[in-house]
Amino acid sequence: MKTIQFREAVCEAMSEEMRRDESIYLMGEEVAEYNGAYKASKGMLDEFGAKRVIDTPISELGFAGIAVGSAMNGNRPIVEFMTFNFALVGIDQIINNAAKIRQMSGGQFNCPIVFRGPTASAGQLAATHSQAFESWYANCPGLKVIVPSNPADAKGLLKSAIRDDDPVIFMESEQMYGDKGEVPEGEYMIPIGVADIKRKGSDVTIVSFGKIIKEAYIAADKLAEEGIECEIIDLRTVRPLDQATILESVKKTNRLVILEEAWPFGNVSTEITYQVQSQAFDYLDAPIVKINTADTPAPYSPVLLQEWLPNSEDVIKAVKKVLYK
Repeated sequence: MKTIQFREAVCEAMSEEMRRDESIYLMGEEVAEYNGAYKASKGMLDEFGAKRVIDTPISELGFAGIAVGSAMNGNRPIVEFMTFNFALVGIDQIINNAAKIRQMSGGQFNCPIVFRGPTASAGQLAATHSQAFESWYANCPGLKVIVPSNPADAKGLLKSAIRDDDPVIFMESEQMYGDKGEVPEGEYMIPIGVADIKRKGSDVTIVSFGKIIKEAYIAADKLAEEGIECEIIDLRTVRPLDQATILESVKKTNRLVILEEAWPFGNVSTEITYQVQSQAFDYLDAPIVKINTADTPAPYSPVLLQEWLPNSEDVIKAVKKVLYK
């Protein structure tokens, strides 16, 4: 094992795959000369050259469309959005072309693209730069949606995403790029659609993903001091959703708390709640509790932002609620 930053894990995954397959290239704003807005492509221009690490204009709709056409003609682009908030400008290409071309062409074309970049809040970036888009893209058939929470998962899942023959949305966080973690040496991949039990427990299941899962870890440590053992499941992939791992855990603990950094209406936790109550209702000893952001645009004020975001205290309260404590 080696210890590297999240951004380095992303860079390693892209570089290893580009060495393996010449049809893979990276494009996006500031990915080349500047080494990436968050330095996730550091050194790649020097190694692969300007034909495979391409700085684009500030035109997400344009370069997303170029990537779709390129993928349909045999290439495997990686598209970096400086933030998925900017991907809204190019969402027509992602939803109406990349996600649907295999079905609309009767299987004559596929579209192997990875659209990657940060999602959700990242401090004082205010309402239009702090939105979580996991459930938006997971709502669209034809897209896979991956949201890793640590460097090892990021590298293994990104390599799998790059090799996938269909479009993948790969979501990161500006606040995770500096996170350090152990990453296996040598070649390894993590299958898409497989959740990971990060902590074993018997009293309550906590399901989460992405950077907000850190709050679940903090809460679980504090609750353990009171004799409450939480089982924490990191989804890693939002679509396809690993229902089996969630259901197996709930059948053991009989209680479920879902932590998601997203608005409360119609999100990933809403879908999980439906799936669990429809397939494991008789195992539940308490109503499912889901924890989300406040149902407002993200505030700029740090005091209001702290109130807007879910935190470990919210998790502790939710766990005690389902335990009737």
